[in-house]
Amino acid sequence: MKTTSYYPVIMTGDVTGTAAFYRTHFRFEALFESDWYVHLQSREDRRVNLAILDGDHATIPEAGRGRVSGLILNFEVADPDGEYARARAAGLPILQELRDEEFGQRHFITADPNGVLIDVIKPIPPSAEFAAQYDVEALPE
Repeated sequence: MKTTSYYPVIMTGDVTGTAAFYRTHFRFEALFESDWYVHLQSREDRRVNLAILDGDHATIPEAGRGRVSGLILNFEVADPDGEYARARAAGLPILQELRDEEFGQRHFITADPNGVLIDVIKPIPPSAEFAAQYDVEALPE
């Protein structure tokens, strides 16, 4: 299989509100918009896409209908401190405060209106213990 695109689709009961959340707080814009599906693209990088789908829509097989469960979206950014300040100022829930991790991340975690966790990350140099676990080409600098 040759993949030409890949993006997550969030199933929700509130397509409009969820799309508005990602437009407002994560700088997305709509490429397609209906009452049951919105395809979003980052205003900063057209390769970053996200879709919002009514979880009860007829295009979803009965067994798969529902809402989001057990999902974390990772957004790698250049300035997690600035994004953290912006998220706090906007009143977003901060589920994990901004911090450095030994495994090589500076990050914080917030959530969207559906409870989808959003991990805002900047790779940083890991501790020596964790550095040994990385492939040499994937080691954060």
